[in-house]
Amino acid sequence: MMGIFILIAAYRYYARLAGKFGKTKWHYGLLAIGIYLGTQLVFGFSYGIYVGITDPGSLDDSNFMAFSGINLVSWLLSVAAVCGVYMFLEGKFIKEARQKPSLEIEEIGKKEL
Repeated sequence: MMGIFILIAAYRYYARLAGKFGKTKWHYGLLAIGIYLGTQLVFGFSYGIYVGITDPGSLDDSNFMAFSGINLVSWLLSVAAVCGVYMFLEGKFIKEARQKPSLEIEEIGKKEL
């Protein structure tokens, strides 16, 4: 359930960033969902391989739907990845906005008297 709330928040977070800079909102919202789910997947596989190598017998008794410290760590890592990519994209968009001439400057000389 917590993962769903994080997905919704990440989608809205990225969509707001895209709207602020005139980009397509849902593209960046889906990017946020992909980053979150990809991080969860990589962390889950890594942890599963680690546990399989160190204590193979514990895999038979695992309840993957229960709340645990590992779930908390995976959520934190995924949120950190989403925030890190957000900050990267925000910096990139700001740099693009500085390089792009403003619309008022482009309109100079086009108006007829």
